[in-house]
Amino acid sequence: MVAGGVKEQTDQVLKNLAAVLEAAGAGMNSITMVNVYLRSMGDFAAMNEVYGKAFGEHKPARATVAVSELPKNALVEISCVASLK
Repeated sequence: MVAGGVKEQTDQVLKNLAAVLEAAGAGMNSITMVNVYLRSMGDFAAMNEVYGKAFGEHKPARATVAVSELPKNALVEISCVASLK
């Protein structure tokens, strides 16, 4: 868990996803679907700013939902589906 707010946590989560994808021989452009879980929809704009920079022109399908709790009191959790060709 990184210190800071939702921007810092989103950045770290996306770096972690990129590392997992790289280890599998893929990249962020391989992602086809993303699920974002936020503890507060009030954090959507801040999360979306970091998310947009990470994905650039690539726009996978995305669902964003607010949840009451996340493990370790995280502010954001992100899962994805990627296509390995």
